[in-house]
Amino acid sequence: MEVNMKYVIGIDQSTQGTKALLFDGRARLIARTDKAHRQIISPRGYISHNPEEIYANTVEAVRRLLKEQGITARSVAGIGISNQRETTAAWNRETGKPVCDAVVWQCARGAEVCGDYTEDQKRQIADKTGIPLSPYFPASKMKWILENCPEAKRLAGEGKLCLGTMDSWLLYCMTGGKVFQTDYSNASRTQLFNLHTLSWDEEICGMFGVPVEALPQVCDSDALFAETNLGGALDQSVPVHGVLGDSHGALFGQGCHEKGGVKATYGTGSSLMMNIGRSFQASSHGLVTSLAWSMGGEVTYVLEGNLNYTGAVITWLQENLGLAGSPGETEKLALAARKQDAVYLVPAFSGLGAPYWKSEARALICGMDRNTGRNEIVRAGLDCIAYQVTDVLRAMEQDSGVKLGRLCVDGGPTRNRYLMQFQSDMAQLGVLVPDAEELSGIGAAYLAGISLGVYEKEQIFGNLHYEEYRPSMAAEECTRRYNGWLEAVRRTV
Repeated sequence: MEVNMKYVIGIDQSTQGTKALLFDGRARLIARTDKAHRQIISPRGYISHNPEEIYANTVEAVRRLLKEQGITARSVAGIGISNQRETTAAWNRETGKPVCDAVVWQCARGAEVCGDYTEDQKRQIADKTGIPLSPYFPASKMKWILENCPEAKRLAGEGKLCLGTMDSWLLYCMTGGKVFQTDYSNASRTQLFNLHTLSWDEEICGMFGVPVEALPQVCDSDALFAETNLGGALDQSVPVHGVLGDSHGALFGQGCHEKGGVKATYGTGSSLMMNIGRSFQASSHGLVTSLAWSMGGEVTYVLEGNLNYTGAVITWLQENLGLAGSPGETEKLALAARKQDAVYLVPAFSGLGAPYWKSEARALICGMDRNTGRNEIVRAGLDCIAYQVTDVLRAMEQDSGVKLGRLCVDGGPTRNRYLMQFQSDMAQLGVLVPDAEELSGIGAAYLAGISLGVYEKEQIFGNLHYEEYRPSMAAEECTRRYNGWLEAVRRTV
């Protein structure tokens, strides 16, 4: 390690686990540690995470990262955090004990409490928050917790309940309960934050029965959030000087800082974001409007589409169906599939996200014949990822009136060459794949480093190198395949 160098740590608290990333003084990623956490699935299909396990894993990942690299906290300039969005935690403000497991963003249990709203209320929710009523977002998850967890209801009545996304939980734990804050990117995804007034909306909160005082203080994404020694795991305290939702972190890390920049993150699910600049713009094609971030007191807006099952489809093919021995094997199997096969998989395991927003939709496989086998089903699983992303990209072009020129991508599935080429073909765009997978954590670390004065913004984005995929499929073939996908989607609802 270099003597007297100041390092920056990026913490990426994601759906499957927590990563700790170490960056040197030139913003180069030099080390990474990972710690997975349990996916708790109930007999009713509810998906939960244990918040205490996640915080313990965060501490352990950072501790191990520094130990393995032989450096101490004295050499760390600061920490940036990116987090899985929409996943919702509830805890006792005085004791810090969770009142229940965190409700994961994928979990559709909030649908149980979304049916009692009038059309006028739904319009009001969408107009103010930029988000159509959906169990995907924390507002309905918080309502479900308050209605189904007696301890949460009691604490809310006593003014002792904290409700927040995973960033606010981590900050609370990192500071021993002294800090209860979130940033604008995460707040904008709760369906409780007014994108016009840039504050919690008391009327919307009232519709969901959420006390405003149970929500965190909202700060700039590049604010100094806290000083932490991670409960004694570090030999001295270091500043947390940046927080972004994971998809926002990837947008920042990809360098999509100007209006028109578009990126897609392929994770368990997928988030596609388009930077639309400094002004609010409502979607009329099934997308949502959110905040990319707030820096130096100035906000940037995005159009966004969210998909529930993309990388998780590959996991399902491997673990549930046993059709692949590893995620990497799916590429070889897809390339071996019969060219003329027309199988479609629509992964509506917990409904369909953008641009359809059909929580009642159910998954299906269609178009099989007697010759359909393992290779063809695996290929259909990869294809459905690209089809879903293309749905959202088309909606973005319609909303913005901008013809997209390229797509920046990140996430583990981008290593699948078959998928990336098919994505380029379906979207009819150049697809840029960086040589690093950890764009969410990279973006958070870049933001922290810039905020701390360790990095110069114009100097750090040359660290990423890209492979570009270009469309190669005939236009008629693209149209035929995509129309088949649209027909398959129609059959799910």
